[in-house]
Formats: sequence, C-alpha cells, structure tokens
Amino acid sequence: MGPIFAGLVIALVSQLILSAFGAAIGLTTLAGSNSPNADAGDVGTAVGIWTIISLLISLFIGSWVMARSCGPMNRNTGLLNGAILWATTLALSAWLLTSGVSGLFGIVASNAGEIINQVQPPGSVDVPDPSAANTTPEQTRDIAGNAAKAGWSFVIGSLLSLAASLIGASAGTRTPRAATYVER
Repeated sequence: MGPIFAGLVIALVSQLILSAFGAAIGLTTLAGSNSPNADAGDVGTAVGIWTIISLLISLFIGSWVMARSCGPMNRNTGLLNGAILWATTLALSAWLLTSGVSGLFGIVASNAGEIINQVQPPGSVDVPDPSAANTTPEQTRDIAGNAAKAGWSFVIGSLLSLAASLIGASAGTRTPRAATYVER
C-alpha cells in the first residue's frame, strides 16, 4: 500500500507542476502576442493537448516511482500495481475536480444571488424558465456533438493514461534475483 500511495502522490504533484508549467507558457505567449483578441479555439486545443501530455508524463513517473519503491517483484505484479495506481489516480482526480468545481460554482452562485438581491429591488428580476428554452435542432446537435467529443476524449485519454501507467510500472520493475547457494 505504501508504494502505491507514494506513486499516487508523485503522480498528482507532477501533474500539478506540469499543469502550472503549461499555464505559465500559455499565459506568457498570450501576454506577448500583439493581437487584442486571442483565438479561443486554438487556446482550447493547446490546453487539451498539454493536459493529455502532462497526464501521461505524470502517470509514467508516478508508476515508475511506485515500482521502484516496491522492491524486487515480477513484471505481472508491477503491471497490476501500475493499474491500481492508475485507477486510484483517476478516481481521486475525478473527485477533486468535481469537489472543486461544485464548490466553486456554489460560491459563485451564492455570491451572485446576494449581489442580485442587493442591486435589484424585490420582485423586479425576471428569472427565465429553463423549461421554456428555445433551442433549435441545430443547437441541440451542436451540444450533443460537443458532449460526444468530450466523452470520446475522456475515454481515449483514460486508455492512454493507463498505457503510460503500465509502461512506467514495467520500466520501474526490478526482477527478483535468483538465489544461488555456494556449498562450503
């Protein structure tokens, strides 16, 4: 359990560092550009690509550290531990992301409600009815297409990250030494 926990911490920390590195490069590039309007599509694509690359690197490093700290073991055990590390990292990252996002939205929503109540007199705000939304079939298809892209990206990214974790565990595995006996 200790080596898997160590690999998990290494993977999460290296992911944070690589994400900060990517954000620093991206923001420096945007700040140095002469155009007043950045192309959001290009920025989104770059963020997505760097996120996948940094995830693969961090899982490789975390799995390698996990396998090296386990001591000698056969390759199958190393691969199993790499898969456990990958699954634990994926579950913990999903929990951290949803907790942070829901917490952030909760803070924003509560503050927005307070601001609206302070600025507008009671009864003067028209709250739209979500069931009366006017979406065209084209908008619905666009939303479904974007959701499908996000779903497929998650599946492909997850499988690539599993492969990176298994490769890292395999690279870090040390095989047990065969015992040799010398008669005296």
